Amino acid sequence: MPRFIRNHFLTFLLALVFIACHSDNNKVAARTSPPPVPPRFHDAPKNSPAAPLVYDTTNPKIQEIISRLDVYYHAQARSGFNGSVLVGYKGRVIYERYFGYANREQHMPLQPNSACQLASISKTFTGAAILYLHEKKYLNINDPVQDYIKDFPYQGITIKMLLSHRSGLPDYTKWVPNFRSDERTPINNETMLQMMVKYRPGLEFRPNSRFKYCNTNFAVLARIIEVATEMDYRTFMKKYIFEPLHMNNTFVYDPAKGLPGTATISYKYNWVREPDMFADGVYGDKGIYSTVEDMYRWDQSFYDNKLLSNETIELAYGPCSFEKPGIKNYGLGWRMLCYPDGGKIIYHNGWWHGNNTSFYRFIKDNFTIIILGNKHNNTIYHQAPAIFSIIKGAPPSGGFDTEG
Repeated sequence: MPRFIRNHFLTFLLALVFIACHSDNNKVAARTSPPPVPPRFHDAPKNSPAAPLVYDTTNPKIQEIISRLDVYYHAQARSGFNGSVLVGYKGRVIYERYFGYANREQHMPLQPNSACQLASISKTFTGAAILYLHEKKYLNINDPVQDYIKDFPYQGITIKMLLSHRSGLPDYTKWVPNFRSDERTPINNETMLQMMVKYRPGLEFRPNSRFKYCNTNFAVLARIIEVATEMDYRTFMKKYIFEPLHMNNTFVYDPAKGLPGTATISYKYNWVREPDMFADGVYGDKGIYSTVEDMYRWDQSFYDNKLLSNETIELAYGPCSFEKPGIKNYGLGWRMLCYPDGGKIIYHNGWWHGNNTSFYRFIKDNFTIIILGNKHNNTIYHQAPAIFSIIKGAPPSGGFDTEG
């Protein structure tokens, strides 16, 4: 074989060996590289300038409604109502009033910046935060809870079951006192979960077999948010929900720090202060303080898709339980009234200590009723139907939910 042919042949063989080795190395690298992971939550979203709330109070028809609502609420105030009210219609505030005290001992009246304990309306925020992480693929609501909380002692419970109150978990507000003699010192979510692991209180029913409203579900969801984002619940809610939506007077209560001076005091019906107790340090199911103005910003964010897409919002508004007949149902963080004619009301009421709260959203009309009371008064749950009747003429044929 001529030398130049032999040299070219050897060069060709060496090239083939190099290519094969390089290809094998790439295959090894592909096999051993770790799977991609979502970016960590370090940088909060960039906020757009805050837009002021828009008011519509000069229209003669609106002025007539305002006059009728004033008559109704002055009667409510004389009967003991102490709280804040806001009614919005198509993105505009048509009624906003403050009756009574944020702090009675200091003669501090309720004002637009007086944040009230939302009680169970807090669940709408926790649910939306979970769905935000689901939409961004930081978690999947169909995953088992044990994928995120490794020592969670119950199998077969998914995140979605927590969101829809179909987990079967027992309510921590009822079982914790069985294992803890100190009922005054607040505990946090991690302590509650440690007690759940240690004592393993029995499930109330087989997971996903039926609906039962339970605070434990949303306390566990708050912990899942912390695991998925690697930041505490208070920080996440502030940076990713409250601040981007310009809810500047909204916060998650921390018993160790106490309340800011503008926040409302929680009172019993006779103006005796409600003291903190063990459950006041647990968040996610309650614990968020807000104002009626900030709550209207929260309400309007769903129409503007500032936090969630339409697809995710529709997922949240879908009823999940059908074991019992009737119009009441629960979606993913929201209560709802589903009427035979296809109409639907999205809402959530709340009660914790002396706080009675009501948040009704008539989605089709972009019509919202927000009532926050900081002195115990069960009649608050009857006010939304009355407001609806004053504005619309008659309540829906299926009625309202007048329970806390």
